Amino acid sequence: MTTKVFGGLGARPTVSLEELNSAAALQTRMDRKYIVGARLAADAIGSFNADVRVLEMLGQRSFTYDSVYFDTPNLDSYLLAAHGRRRRYKIRTRTYVDSGISFLEVKTEGARAATVKERIPYALSDSHHLTPEGLAYINDTLACSIGCMPSGALKPVIETRYRRITLYLPESESRATIDLGVTWRKPGGQAHELDGAVIIETKSGHAAGALDRHLWAFGIRPSRISKFATGMAALDPTLPANRWHRTVSTSLPLRPLSL
Repeated sequence: MTTKVFGGLGARPTVSLEELNSAAALQTRMDRKYIVGARLAADAIGSFNADVRVLEMLGQRSFTYDSVYFDTPNLDSYLLAAHGRRRRYKIRTRTYVDSGISFLEVKTEGARAATVKERIPYALSDSHHLTPEGLAYINDTLACSIGCMPSGALKPVIETRYRRITLYLPESESRATIDLGVTWRKPGGQAHELDGAVIIETKSGHAAGALDRHLWAFGIRPSRISKFATGMAALDPTLPANRWHRTVSTSLPLRPLSL
């Protein structure tokens, strides 16, 4: 399903990246995520009557994202998330494929379950490994944010790829994203795609926004999903799924893609 026909988003007014970042940066935010069948998601978005603007750059309204997540040999980052520990973190490179720009990002769990994301520009050629400068940034950020550092060497453990549509909701100065064609792949392994479904994520303050309430009216409820941790659990059944067991077992239809 293309952006132009997805929920009528091709006919919605647009917002530039500069306007979006100025009005709804929300680097500290509360995220709500939904795994939704593609047709139901399109119906729900199409019937949302609030003012919605779609990020557009160079005539495009959807953009390919690649992320590489890093963890220790003991999977410290994954296990902290699986057991719901405070002071947990995620480390990844995020590449905006269409523009050829990459960042190194450190996400930590802030106060009251809010996510804090910090990042620095990163060389595209380094997206699958960590440079000494990158490691220094990670250690400094974690020490300042949560007072701890990884217990071992950080290596790539999972990669994700998807096409993202970004929405701006002027009334609440918040944003939402719709991820299509989501795939997960362990380094060197076979990719698996989320089959017939999309991931909608709303990003706002602590109170639910208008889009959340609209999705609830369609019977769509938030899911426990982390592209990093849920993907790890889905591709490796030996890992403790814990918080994502229900998501992995009931609402994450995956199909393997050809190598």
